[in-house]
Amino acid sequence: MSGSRDPVAVLCPAVPVPAQAPTASTGADHAAVVDMLRFSPVADELAERFADAGHRLYLVGGSVRDALLGRGSRETEQSGEHADRGARPVEGDLDFTTDARPDAIQRLVSGWAEAVWDTGIAFGTVGAARRGVTCEITTFRADAYDGVTRNPVVAFGDTIEGDLVRRDFTANAMALSLPDRTFVDPYGGLAALARGVLDTPADPRTSFADDPLRLLRAARFVAQLGFEVTPRVREAMTEMAPQLGRITAERVQAELSKLLLGEHPRRGIELMVDTGLADVVLPEVPAMRLEIDEHAQHKDVYEHSLTVMEQAIGRETDGPDLVLRLAALLHDIGKPATRKVEPGRRVSFHHHEVVGAKMTRKRLRELRYPKQVVEDVAQLVFLHLRFHGYGKGEWTDSAVRRYVTDAGPLLDRLHKLVRSDSTTRNKRRAAALQRSYDDLEERIARIAQEEDLARVRPDLDGNAIMELLGIPPGPLVGRAWRHLKDVRLERGPLDHDEARAELLRWAEAEGISGEPLD
Repeated sequence: MSGSRDPVAVLCPAVPVPAQAPTASTGADHAAVVDMLRFSPVADELAERFADAGHRLYLVGGSVRDALLGRGSRETEQSGEHADRGARPVEGDLDFTTDARPDAIQRLVSGWAEAVWDTGIAFGTVGAARRGVTCEITTFRADAYDGVTRNPVVAFGDTIEGDLVRRDFTANAMALSLPDRTFVDPYGGLAALARGVLDTPADPRTSFADDPLRLLRAARFVAQLGFEVTPRVREAMTEMAPQLGRITAERVQAELSKLLLGEHPRRGIELMVDTGLADVVLPEVPAMRLEIDEHAQHKDVYEHSLTVMEQAIGRETDGPDLVLRLAALLHDIGKPATRKVEPGRRVSFHHHEVVGAKMTRKRLRELRYPKQVVEDVAQLVFLHLRFHGYGKGEWTDSAVRRYVTDAGPLLDRLHKLVRSDSTTRNKRRAAALQRSYDDLEERIARIAQEEDLARVRPDLDGNAIMELLGIPPGPLVGRAWRHLKDVRLERGPLDHDEARAELLRWAEAEGISGEPLD
């Protein structure tokens, strides 16, 4: 693992992290961990109710992991196994497990919680909220899987160790017994956090066979936490990657989005490509390997695209931007299909932005992304290359207007994408590209100030068009409107008389013989 990130050593100095990390944490480590874990008094209140009724209650999973990592409970979605088993989505507050059965859980929270829900009760989960804290309480599980679907044959267990062993990773298989505050770590989760690694409590092949979504979740945690997978986990991921085909597109999309929005998305994508997961989820990305990029011939298109994504992330101003990150990753996926060796052994990729936009739209639709996300990412891919004709000094104000109008609300993202799409090591060339784009942005600002480019519209609206041509609503009005918009982009604003004359000239050329109403 690169860097010096030792979460337990940094966040809990009392816990020594030796150069040779232990395979399991010690009792002293546990005592220090318990001392640092601080949760809402709501947790202790709930635990007292369970203890008084003779039941055991444990804080578990992502709640414990994120506390040890110093991550706010709302920074990452709940990563325990119950989050996608029909339980109500939570904001990431507190996740508990208990030996109490679901009906007993309901009785214990009734009258104490301000709200109770049982949408996950078929999987042993009851949700409760008190004083703004959301709690999900799940009976110990000892599920079996059929090896075909992700749905388990729900079986309740009797021990915390049996419950933890069925969880996805050791970092999520730690628990804190309440109210006595005993730290439970039978599978070395604390040591895994200290080492920055992802491993599974059980054999990884068994774990991934039970739920193949864990394959993608491993890459997601690498992207979110900056961890590395252990060799045995990597080997199992590579061997079992085709099993992702059992997972619905919606669930794959959700994990992929979380991966891309993580702090280290490049690491997650590289793990997906290296293990073959990307061949199932995003085959266009590994297909970019070894396709030589004409702008940076020391890199293949795959490496170039990862670098562009990182550079785009560095330009984000309002937090992680899924649309920008997807566009940066996919902006060159049309290159393999358009690759051509020209005379002199120069490689070209003519119209790869057009092909890439179509491929992007198809892939994101298959992954069930929302329509607006699909269209925005595809449009950015389509437009990302247009700027490269600007540096030749041939752009008129009309071309600048069209650039802004075609980008529409995506203009700021397009600025970031285009600036990031320079990975050349030639400092002079890189500086020249940035200066050219500085000039373009200055022209956009000047023309926008003069002409209000954010609201470019024809100089006559639909009502005026119908009145002047004496035509009813219909497709003909739309054609006239688009013509006037093209004129507006080409020549700038027209006064009313000029716009009227232009419309009548167009109508005559089109053979439209409506009777003007004025």
